[in-house]
This record gives sequence, structure tokens and C-alpha cells, in this order.
Amino acid sequence: MNARLAREITIPHAILHVVFNMSAAGTLRAALQQAGRSDRVIGFADSLSFGPINPPDPELRTAWMDQELQVSGWEEVGGQATSFWDEALSSNNRQIAWFTRRSTQEYAGFLELLWRLGDEPIEIVDLTDTVVWAGETGPKAPRLAVSLGLVSPETIRDNALWDLRTVLSPSRRDACRERWARLKAENAPLRVIRDGELVSAPISFFDSVLLSFATADWQKTARIIGEALCETGTIVLQTGDIELFARARALVAAGCLESRGDLFDMHRSELRLAGGCA
Repeated sequence: MNARLAREITIPHAILHVVFNMSAAGTLRAALQQAGRSDRVIGFADSLSFGPINPPDPELRTAWMDQELQVSGWEEVGGQATSFWDEALSSNNRQIAWFTRRSTQEYAGFLELLWRLGDEPIEIVDLTDTVVWAGETGPKAPRLAVSLGLVSPETIRDNALWDLRTVLSPSRRDACRERWARLKAENAPLRVIRDGELVSAPISFFDSVLLSFATADWQKTARIIGEALCETGTIVLQTGDIELFARARALVAAGCLESRGDLFDMHRSELRLAGGCA
């Protein structure tokens, strides 16, 4: 008998929930506590939807963030990621991985987990097509669970989402590992969702969306980025404000946008269209 499986049979209630979004980790932890459950939860602080993934070495990713996105201090995220993988891969507990294929961050993190686990057994809660009944301030209504991080603890508890867990089949594991192997080989700057699956994309992938919300008048940078996030994240979560803000600065450097204020603070800067973009 597989040693990991034997441990699961011996201690069936020792559960470790693995999630790929720090907000999701907090909400799931709160939901479990509300339900009187003592399961442990660990969250992945990084997002493998951008940056190098072959390998996803924290030092390489920190250098890439500094050079490509002009984001400093990523060492802390890298350190948290190292601790996450150490715990996820060394745990003797029964593991349940939560993700949705509508979130690039969650899906990419899940695929990396499978890559590192090899043939070790794991259960999953795939929320991709899950509809929950939610409504904290009014009548409850059906809502697509686009990301675990966007579902409240009460909704997780009331819908008992942990009961959706299933054992990952060998065929699905193989398909996931094949896709991640291809993405690793491409090692593109971005990974986005197309037709329900992750595909590689260039660093400029969201530039046209940012430019579509800029006008000849000055606007707060945060407003443009917020509108771009909404445009790219209706039923999928393609990207985040870190990536979009970095690309806004790149578009200023390229002469596509003009800026004023502190361009490293989206709330203290403004943007407008410029005439120099090819």
C-alpha cells in the first residue's frame, strides 16, 4: 500500500487545505472555524500567472519582478512561497487543494503543486463551474464562484463547499501535468485563460485594455487600472493590479501615455493618452 495513502487511512481527520490565494486562505480558515472544524489551511502568496516558472525559483522571480515590473521587495513573497512549498510537500496530512480554472493565480499554483507532488494522492475542490447562494446584505442569489478569494466565509460555510471534494483522477492529473510542462517550456512572461485553459502570453498582452480606458483628459491611474481589471475579470480573473500598474508605467516610457504625479503610487498619479505610441 502507498505510504501516503496508509497515513490518510490511519488519520482520516488530519486535513490540510492548500489554496493559492492569501485572501482565499483567510476566508476558508474563517469558514472552517465557523463550522467548528479544526482543519489547517496554508496559502500561496505568489502568483505563477506571471514571471519565470522554469524554474519558479524565488530569487529568479524576485529579480524578474524588479527588472520587468519595477516592483521591489519581492523577497518577502519568495520567502513565504518557500515556506508554503516546504509545508505542502512535507505534510503527512490528507491534502485538499482548492482552485478554480477561472483564476490564473489559483490555476497556475495548482498546476505547480501537481508538478511537485508527482504521483502522490490528492483531493481537490474545483470551483470552476460552482454556483453558490450568496448575499450578505440582502436576499441570497446564485453567483458563480469565480475565485475562492471572492467568496465570503459565511457563503463557504453555508454552501459546505468542502463537500465538493473529489479525488483527482490519474487521467486528469496527466493532462494537467502535460499542460504545465508545455507552459514551463515556453516560460512566457504571462499566463492567461483562453477557452478555459492557461496559455502563454507576452508581457504586453493587457496593454490595449489599459489604453482603451485612457482618454485625452487626465484621469487617476487607479481608475484606469480598476476599469481594466473589471474588463478582464468578469467571469475570469486574468490579472492583477501589480501587473497592470507596471504596464501603465511601461506605456508611459514608450510614449503611449503621459503621466503626472508619483507614478509609483497609483492613487497619487494621473494618466492621459499621448501621441507617441506606434
